[in-house]
Amino acid sequence: MHKNPQEKTGLVFVSGAGLDSQIWSRVVEGMEHPCLLVEYPLRNSPVESRRRLSLEDYVTHMKKQVDEWGVRKFVIVAHSLGGVLALKLASELSDRLAGFIAVGAVIPKNGGSFLSVMPFPQKIIMSAILRTIGTKPPESAIRAGLCSDLSPDQAAKIARGFTPEAVRVYTDRIHVSVPDVPKLYVKLTQDKELGLSLQDQMISNLSPQSVRSLETGHLPMMKDPDGLRAILEDFL
Repeated sequence: MHKNPQEKTGLVFVSGAGLDSQIWSRVVEGMEHPCLLVEYPLRNSPVESRRRLSLEDYVTHMKKQVDEWGVRKFVIVAHSLGGVLALKLASELSDRLAGFIAVGAVIPKNGGSFLSVMPFPQKIIMSAILRTIGTKPPESAIRAGLCSDLSPDQAAKIARGFTPEAVRVYTDRIHVSVPDVPKLYVKLTQDKELGLSLQDQMISNLSPQSVRSLETGHLPMMKDPDGLRAILEDFL
């Protein structure tokens, strides 16, 4: 007897900073579970209109999409900066949350922010950068960090489509604990954006039941979508 799709556990995908939700499209191809690729607010509006948004505004926008989706139980899959937003989202949907998967994601402690997890010199440099040039890194930095192991075509596409986020997504603190559900951290062993020691710190903050590794840079959903999909299906 087939389960009604509404009864199947779904997957809610939360992207990293600057990235479009479609970055997950090759991972979700052929998955047997309902998948929702959440969008961040005012994505197609001018940068100016997004500038004032708070982290709370992002989460409210994401929660509305999950509520309208109608799948009752789901696992959140969060990447990079998306980890911060996903923790807040998870706390607001705890009665429906079946699991939490962090893919090279930032997991601050209760009361922390994205910026708070950065090592000391980087924290100072980054807060100065956010204040002066905003949240879109130069193309060379996107190619070297985010896209370190991608093809030139893939890297060009990411750099071209990179959407600057509101500064407050990096600086607003979240006052939530890690959700009390099965958790998994997917460690990216070639990541030039979030190094291994920082990922180890995030793993310690998340205290997942298991850790899996992928030999990719910061964007495994582009470099190895099949490998990532297999890990997600194992977890489910």
